Parts: sequence; C-alpha cells; structure tokens
Amino acid sequence: MNEVGLPKLLRRPDRALLSRLADSAAATDGAVTTNEQFLDWLSRRWWAHAQQVRPTRLDRMADWYVEPRTGDLRHTSGRFFSVEGLRVRRGDGPVPDWDQPVIVQPEIGLLGLLVREIGGLLHLLMQAKAEPGNLGGIQLAPTVQATPSNYDRVHGGAAVPYVGHFLAPAPERVVAEVPLPGPGPWLAQGRNRALVVEAGPEVGAGPDFCWLTLGQVNALLRQPNLVSADARTVLSTLPDWHVDADTSDADTSDADDPYAAAETDRWIARCGAAHQATVERTALSRVAGWNPSPSGLADRSGLLFDIVAVDVRSARREVPAWSQPLLRPHRPGTAALLVKEVGGVPRLLLGAHPDPDRPGRVALGPTVRSTPDPYTDPRTPCLDAVHHAPPERVLFDTELSEEGSRFHHARTRHLVIDASALPDGADGRHHWVSLPGLHRLLDRGHRLDAEARTLLAALRAVR
Repeated sequence: MNEVGLPKLLRRPDRALLSRLADSAAATDGAVTTNEQFLDWLSRRWWAHAQQVRPTRLDRMADWYVEPRTGDLRHTSGRFFSVEGLRVRRGDGPVPDWDQPVIVQPEIGLLGLLVREIGGLLHLLMQAKAEPGNLGGIQLAPTVQATPSNYDRVHGGAAVPYVGHFLAPAPERVVAEVPLPGPGPWLAQGRNRALVVEAGPEVGAGPDFCWLTLGQVNALLRQPNLVSADARTVLSTLPDWHVDADTSDADTSDADDPYAAAETDRWIARCGAAHQATVERTALSRVAGWNPSPSGLADRSGLLFDIVAVDVRSARREVPAWSQPLLRPHRPGTAALLVKEVGGVPRLLLGAHPDPDRPGRVALGPTVRSTPDPYTDPRTPCLDAVHHAPPERVLFDTELSEEGSRFHHARTRHLVIDASALPDGADGRHHWVSLPGLHRLLDRGHRLDAEARTLLAALRAVR
C-alpha cells in the first residue's frame, strides 16, 4: 500500500488492455462522436455554461469569513478549503526563505474517468466543465472531478453525475488507480485520487458529456487551454500502451538495469539531502511581503500571485451561485521536458525540486520548471537548450491552463523537445531516466509533479 492507502497502479497490465488502448490512441475520429460533431457539441456547451464571475471583497463572500485570530479565510461549513499562511525556510535556491499565502485542502479529491468500448474502440467519457478561474469558459475535464465536500453535497446542491461508479468500483473494472500530490507550493495537502474505471454498455453520455477516443483527446491536447489540468493528470495515469515495445530490449531500459536503477536512486537521495526545507503553517495575517486589503491579498513584489475574491453565477453547476477566493498568478509559467531515444526507448531528462508536503524528499519534475513561485531557480543550465531549440526539434508546444476551481487564469507553456543532439551527461540537478524506469519509480512511491504529468501525457500523444 502507498502513502494514502490506495493500491498501486500495476505498470505492466495485460496485453489485451494495452492493445485496446493503442487502438483507441490510433483512432483520431470516434465511433460515437466525430470531430465535427465534437466541435458542434463544444460550441453548444460553451453557450449553455456561460458563467458570470465578478470580483468582490473578501469580507463580502457568501458563506466565507475571515477568522478573527489568524486572518485565515474559511468556509462556514468547515469543509471545502481554506486560505492560510505558509512559512518556508529552505537555505538553498534563489530565495532561501519566504512567507506566502497557501490554499489548504485537507480532503482527497476524486479525479474519475469512465472508459467504455463502443464500436470496437475504447472511448473516454469527457465532461464540458466551467470553473470560475478557467480561461475561455469551459474546458474538457474528466468524467468526475470533485472533493468529498462536493459529492457529499455539503453545498446543498445537486448530485455529482457518475460519481457512484468511482466510490466502490468492482476490482475487475479498475483500469488505473493512482494517488497524486497537489500542484506544488500553491496548494498545501491538496491530494487527489485518480481512478479510471471501465463502464458497461448501460452507461450513456449526458448533455454535458461526450465519448471520445484516446486519439481524439490526445489531438485536443494541442489546443490551447482546452484540456483541463485534471484531465491531463488522469491521462498520465493510464497504462502506457507503448510499454511492450519499450521493454523488449532489457539493455536499453533502466527499469531492468540494476546499475542504472541504482544510479537513479542515488541521484534522488542526493537531491533530497540537498533540498532540506522547513515548511510550517502560520496565520495568514502574519505572512510577510503581502498587502491585505478588502479586495484581496496582494503580493508586494508584484512577481508571484494575489488572493482575490469572486462571486459566481452558473446555470450548469450543482448550485446556481456561490462565492470563493482564488489564487491569481501574475505571469504564466513554463514547463519543458527534454527527451531522446536510446535503442528505441525514450529517455527523459528529469529535474527534482523540494516536495512541500514531505520535508527532506523531492518531487520529480520536468527538465525546466519556471513557475511564479520562489521554488524555481531561473539559472538552470538547461534553459538554453529550451530557448534555442530549433523548431524541428520541438515535438509539443502548447499553453495549457491550471486548475480553474482554485486558480484564476493560471496557465503554463508546456514543451516537449527532442534532445538527441545533447550528450548523456547531466548536471547534478537533472538525471536521464528511461520511460520504463520512470514507471518503476512511480510504482515505488516516488511522486511526479503536475507539470511533469502533463508532459508525460503530451509525450505519449506525440510518439
């Protein structure tokens, strides 16, 4: 069992499932929803989900209050999430210590995806979902994305569609089940459970849902700010339909090479020792470098993010109106993954950075991770390889939005770059790991951050 008590994903599923996933990935048009029909459906959903999102004052948010002693923002139910203070003492990196607000979500969210075979092809049940922080209104989300507060109906609204398929699924129906960390230093705790379940022929698509092949969803990843962060995360947990080809030659896979595996383990241990940090919760009223006001909490430097308050009205959500705080970054981020093939097996140049939820340990990330937070070191030597990559070496380059239920217009440019011309050697902050080797690390409980999971899904889509 892993850290949150969920069974680990078996990274070598039966060949029949891999073959079905491969067939679905190769199908760029669906047996249920053609590409033309999808665009028509998406347009109709866009009009149906039109939201009104208006700024308000922190002290005027319905069902929220400012805790008098600490200044923390809390929901009157005691559920959902809160905004508190965080104090980090790190000792390395460009900023050795700092204070910041942080969204605290103690509940384990559910990210559920139903799949079903239709017309001889596996299809994914995707949802058109509007969140108050989304860019462009609706995004393509997994079948279910909800915290227990949502599907327990603490808000007193409507039930979450399809959630019953994920609360106690039959083991033979589970395609993937993976515990996931939250999106880094913006959100404390904030863990999720990704669950992919195969449905039977009795399951249909409601008005806000459509069946798409894996190939169709992979193609939509290239559309800016369309496939949601939660959908990308769930896609990364699917069994890798390339796995048989990748592991056919043991000499090219550090999953099967004890020496290469030991080198990777030693690199992770060295990074964990180098990235010692003390992370402690503090009162929001005590965070240094932030200016409180009735309209929000502003970052004095103008470089990171603000906490703002919004009133939301929606005709297609579980409740028609609500208020909430959002974290609003000041600038977009960049996440890039350098890859090369050795013996037909992709090798990824991974980076490591402090894991705020687990002191003394690191999360595995992409080669370059430039986000608006103090964890980022802009001096990484791999930046030149990213900034000066010739166009023919850029395999994937798309701006994609972050989680719109907590973050306002947060977006990151994601790149996958062919680094075949680069030598195998790497600096101490980075390490080449084969794709099967990465699966080995994930099976052993190592954590892959949100940006790396998006890039893993993108890499599979372009292979």
